[in-house]
Amino acid sequence: MIKVNIEELLKQNKRSKYWLCQRMNITSRNLNRIIRGETTSISFKYIEEICLLLNCTPGDLLTLEKEKITL
Repeated sequence: MIKVNIEELLKQNKRSKYWLCQRMNITSRNLNRIIRGETTSISFKYIEEICLLLNCTPGDLLTLEKEKITL
């Protein structure tokens, strides 16, 4: 599962979700869906904007969490 680290990056930059929504011109509902992993895709445009606004790289923004496989 891919985790989006927006909330952690916002804390590091002392910014709010509201600030990010205003800068990116997206709704808080859509941003929260991205944060909670409720979307099936994120456009490269959004990834680039988030990285520029939060001074990070895509590797900082996205991490891969291995899921436990149960048999």
